[in-house]
Amino acid sequence: MTKTAFLFPGQGAQTIGMGAELAASLPAARSLFDQAAELLGYDLLELCTHGPAEKLDATAYSQPALFVCSLAALEQLQQESPEMVPTCELTAGLSLGEYTALVFAGAIDFVSGLQLVHTRGQAMQAAADAVPSGMVSVLGVEPALLATLCDQAREDAEDVLQLANYLCPGNIVVSGSQAACKRLVPLALAAGAIKVIPLAVAGAFHTPLMQPAVEKLTAAVADVEVRTPRIPVLSNVDAQPHTDPEEIRSLLVKQLVQPVLWEASMRWMIDQYGITHCYEIGPGRVLRGLLKRVARKFPCENVAA
Repeated sequence: MTKTAFLFPGQGAQTIGMGAELAASLPAARSLFDQAAELLGYDLLELCTHGPAEKLDATAYSQPALFVCSLAALEQLQQESPEMVPTCELTAGLSLGEYTALVFAGAIDFVSGLQLVHTRGQAMQAAADAVPSGMVSVLGVEPALLATLCDQAREDAEDVLQLANYLCPGNIVVSGSQAACKRLVPLALAAGAIKVIPLAVAGAFHTPLMQPAVEKLTAAVADVEVRTPRIPVLSNVDAQPHTDPEEIRSLLVKQLVQPVLWEASMRWMIDQYGITHCYEIGPGRVLRGLLKRVARKFPCENVAA
């Protein structure tokens, strides 16, 4: 028996041109962009279609863009395979993508979700601008050893460097101050890392350096109606589903400063919930690639934006 889950991408999946074809061919997708333009005060479709890349990659803009493009891709699936959407039994999203998953699951409406994502992106951008910081993807180092290397790369107790995204076996993202990230690179390579890749992101997401964004997001989440989702939505914070609206609010805020447990989420989805098939809905194929590292032959189709 097939059990299907929908997965939604996070920041980093954005590309120039995403969403343009959907908006041109699908009225429901165009409507999402029109609503976004009215709420955000700028032409999101124009930004997605033509860039510039520097602006689209900025946290304050990439998060609303990915949120809307992923839901536009969902509209495409609804049109092309309307029987698939009602059969989905579980959903999850990587970091930002968790907001998209909550909208799909009916816990938050589209406008409220976009408002939250807009606030989140701006607050995270401001926190990142306050302290020079970044993220580094480390391939081929076990978590325990990588945590030890982070300890070595920090200069003092005030310095921040920690494991931030547990993506899949052999792929962990470390997040922290810019100086500590630079010090980690030679340490990780000397310890046997296959690759160490500085990421093109604004700051140290999913660490205490995002604490300045917590107050703004807490206030924004408190103003939004959160309903019980119609299907389970996995939280990045603990890789578990939650149905209580107040728990969902709390976890969305905690997600800013706590690690993303994506690998654990995928294992729970397969081993505990019995999901047998996935759709990655939105720009890119990052989640499909990560899933293949967790379960090599697991079927995952892409619904591109």
